[in-house]
Amino acid sequence: MYLSQLKSGGVVARDGDVSRLVAGIASVYDLAQEAIGAGQSLAAAVEARGYGDSVDLVALADQGMLDCPVRHPDPAHMFLTGTGLTHLGSASARDGMHADTAGMSDSMKMFRMGIEGGKPKPGETGVQPEWFYKGTGVNAVGPRDALLSPSFALDGGEEPEIAAYYVIGAEGTPFRLGFSLANEFSDHVTEKINYLFLAHSKLREAAFGPELLVGALPDHVEGMSRIRRDGAIVWEKPFLSGEANMSHTFANLEYHHFKYGLFRQPGDLHVHMFGTATLSFADKFVTQEGDVFEIESGQMGLGLKNTLKRAAEAALEIKTL
Repeated sequence: MYLSQLKSGGVVARDGDVSRLVAGIASVYDLAQEAIGAGQSLAAAVEARGYGDSVDLVALADQGMLDCPVRHPDPAHMFLTGTGLTHLGSASARDGMHADTAGMSDSMKMFRMGIEGGKPKPGETGVQPEWFYKGTGVNAVGPRDALLSPSFALDGGEEPEIAAYYVIGAEGTPFRLGFSLANEFSDHVTEKINYLFLAHSKLREAAFGPELLVGALPDHVEGMSRIRRDGAIVWEKPFLSGEANMSHTFANLEYHHFKYGLFRQPGDLHVHMFGTATLSFADKFVTQEGDVFEIESGQMGLGLKNTLKRAAEAALEIKTL
């Protein structure tokens, strides 16, 4: 089952080629809270509510009527985070940015730590991954909406990833709702200056959706990432995800995020991105305003499309009270 969130309010459930409104519910977030309260799965909560009218999901996506698959009603309680150097092959692109004189970058050291300890046996704790913060729900962008690069940014590049969504229950328990495509939009030029600028490079918008895959993610996910300029494909490359292509298990990555009590506050929504080994910047491709990022995977539902735009310079004034 796949779920989509309408910007105007309402939830669409898709099973195969049939897409129908879920009866009497305004958002996937509300549906998740309902499922947690009833002690049932998200899919069971949909079935319990029943269905309304059939809809043309592709047309809704093309018309820009779909939002992020899950969004918190208060953006301040929606956290966008992620882990890097988690995929087999992901170190090569990063290592080129951060090589040191000793011949092994900190990025490569971190990657090797994941290879050696990122998939612990049941009951054991694995090595913690690289972790980054993208912002709150203010930075969450829906499919077909523009990805806005700040006026001070040195670059705006795509990162095709898988994101998972978690709602925190009343007792502080994280409940995973499902997975979607994500574009973990970053400033790779800033990051390349010095790896300590990674935190700055990640404070950007990120795009999600259009569909939430309810349940488990396949062990092997195949997709395609491409960039169009004036309608023509100017860069394209396949990407892989899923645990079979990763140096960490999802359980290990989830543990090292939610081990912090800060991230287990009841009612909060977490959208966590799991990294990638594919990005155009590694191929020395330079993006331009107006480029369209396309991320697709048949296993993840409809494709994610977003146009790169550059924000106008804004005056910043800090006042003393």
